[in-house]
Amino acid sequence: MVTEGDAVSFRCRGCAAENVVPVVDLGDQPCADHFPPADSPGPDPRWPLALWLCRECTLVQLGPVEAQMAEEPLAVESATSRAHAEAGVKEILSDHPELSSGTVFEFGSPHGGSWLDHLYVAGCKLAGDGETADLVVDVHGIVHEPQYGDSLELRAERLAPGGLLVMEFHHLLPLFIGNQFDTIRHGHWAYVSLRALRNVAALHGLTVESVKQVDMFGGSLMVMLRHTADAKPDASVDVVLEDEEAAGIADEVQLGSLQEAARHAAGALHEELSRHKAAGRTVIGYGAPSKAPVLLDLSDVTTDLLPFTVDLAPGKHGRRIPGAGMVPIRPIEELKAARPDVVLVLTWDIADEIVAQLEADGGWGATYLVPLPEPHELGTRRQHDS
Repeated sequence: MVTEGDAVSFRCRGCAAENVVPVVDLGDQPCADHFPPADSPGPDPRWPLALWLCRECTLVQLGPVEAQMAEEPLAVESATSRAHAEAGVKEILSDHPELSSGTVFEFGSPHGGSWLDHLYVAGCKLAGDGETADLVVDVHGIVHEPQYGDSLELRAERLAPGGLLVMEFHHLLPLFIGNQFDTIRHGHWAYVSLRALRNVAALHGLTVESVKQVDMFGGSLMVMLRHTADAKPDASVDVVLEDEEAAGIADEVQLGSLQEAARHAAGALHEELSRHKAAGRTVIGYGAPSKAPVLLDLSDVTTDLLPFTVDLAPGKHGRRIPGAGMVPIRPIEELKAARPDVVLVLTWDIADEIVAQLEADGGWGATYLVPLPEPHELGTRRQHDS
């Protein structure tokens, strides 16, 4: 765990309290969405990557580091994400049919996954400039903004009286219990629990009314909020709050254990890839997500263990994963041509989609290796000897 004397104090990004303490330190890391040209020599610039906990509102957040390189929108939206957007709209409008003829405003996300087209088809109309909306949507958007509290206030201001604010975000609970340390990255400023959202929302006249757990990005929450005067919270809120309390994700000692778990899993991945190399097996990666730089860097995975990875996004081809590993990114066809013994699934949150895609034509008997919470095989068609 980081000690308080190791870092400069700063105000909470959620409630502006000064009672914020460091809990997890992943060291200096490269900027996750900056993919340099494959032939650039490096070293890549690095900045501190650490999580801090506000003892007042319980928001977990990046420490006192300034925004670095602008995020490059190079990714191709997954089929999982596109399907989720359609399903999310259907679910919300099924639960709240009165919104299908109302006005809508969406705070966008670099992850994509916009709900707007589906909402328009359902009959919703876009709110005008400065107009409040009956439905305000934020799907994985707000964590990209450095000041969580100020950004939540903007969403409250956009919400019409009696309206519904829907916020979806990667949930701190599965991050913690699933050892998803690679989702900690520059550009994601807040790592949000329902408890923290409830506390910060109350400062801006909002109350959590209900919550649903969804599978996106390894475990997310879809939270419905209203202006406090309009809200009628249901039992789903207490269920999630109780799960969070049981896991101790507002406790700085418990949160600090994530640092050791991350180092252990990173070491285990290095050992697993080294074992495959010693046995003469080829390993190639699938995916070049923003999660990959931290994962490969902490695991000390270089091109010696992972010659290259592949990605659907043409904008990433000819580039590389930033950090010490300098793993190049190539088109999917090169993975299929290489027919590796092992595919390391770096986009582990959509591993089932990846396996189905590569196995669609019968595959070639590859083993699929998922790195977290500990390295394990998924969808193995052929068992290798140890």
